[in-house]
Amino acid sequence: MTTISDLAGEPTYRKFLPADTPVQYLDEAGELTDSHARYPHPDDDRLVEMYRRMVLGRRFDAQATALTKQGRLAVYPSSRGQDACQIAAAMCLRPTDWMFPTYRDSVALAARGVDPVQVLTLLAGDWHCGYDPAALRTAPQCTPLATQLLHAAGVAHGEHLRGTDTIALALCGDGGTSEGDFHEALNFAAVFHAPVVFLVQNNGFAISVPLSRQTAAPSLAHKGVGYGIGSEQVDGNDPIAMLGVMQEAAHYVRSGNGPVIVEAHTYRIDAHTNADDATRYRSSAEVEEWVRRDPITRLETHLRTRGRIDDAVVAAVADEAEAAAADLRARMNADRPVDPADLFRHVYAEPTPQLREQQAQVEAELAAAADNRED
Repeated sequence: MTTISDLAGEPTYRKFLPADTPVQYLDEAGELTDSHARYPHPDDDRLVEMYRRMVLGRRFDAQATALTKQGRLAVYPSSRGQDACQIAAAMCLRPTDWMFPTYRDSVALAARGVDPVQVLTLLAGDWHCGYDPAALRTAPQCTPLATQLLHAAGVAHGEHLRGTDTIALALCGDGGTSEGDFHEALNFAAVFHAPVVFLVQNNGFAISVPLSRQTAAPSLAHKGVGYGIGSEQVDGNDPIAMLGVMQEAAHYVRSGNGPVIVEAHTYRIDAHTNADDATRYRSSAEVEEWVRRDPITRLETHLRTRGRIDDAVVAAVADEAEAAAADLRARMNADRPVDPADLFRHVYAEPTPQLREQQAQVEAELAAAADNRED
């Protein structure tokens, strides 16, 4: 590992060259490790807020999963187990920054301030993405793998040309790193010094394909070295490490140092989606091993040890999460008005003759149906 000397003359690890092992501050039991801290330790107030957001996010995720079983959502990709990654992604950004999420990053969107109902609109099968991307500085959730990374690199480059201090954060999974768009985005961002953080949530599987069938690199973070960009790997189930590294990564790219790739080692506890049978490609023992590394439990243990939270705080946060879930449930169970004309809006800037013909046909059928009801 390359080192530099600090002012006291003692060697310290250079930031954003990937370590041989993931950055970690909390062990699996929630105890502080004795590893050397290369990144600033978030203060306790930030960690208490992170704990609150993770609990709210976990309950949102569970409620969304239940809504899928009730037929209110067409599909839902759970991020249970990746809670620290999701919340760190939201907390490291300013309101003026941009987020480019995947289909599995609903909790990150909710933590960023997007209305939970609007977050789930796309997954309910409604048109568009449910929220205003420009107003919220949050791109639509992306289902095709890695295409959003190119968008993030382009937006970040554009902000750099304008002279703003706005950055972009692009999320993807380990499967996305096998796509050509991933490599094009990293190379473009590197060449043009675009202020973008690429967060790879390595949860072990691209649906059923394990990481060992996707890369022979020592880590996904090491791929950044080949492009000449800042790179790091972190324990994605350690909330302190995730928030510390992501905050520093955002500061690093905002300061004009070019892009950074952060690989978070985490795990998808639930199946890929409600349509997936995960028992066909992984064992229950493997899942249970990762359940023991739960990020919420680790941070709660740490904050209790430091006297920053107690039973009353934990109960209050749990009550807040239940109230939010009840509100989401009630609003998602209300039928939303559907306008058939939406089928034809925003398809083309100037509707084609064929589109106008189709619209006229639908309008005629609706009018005929209305007449039949009156008769």
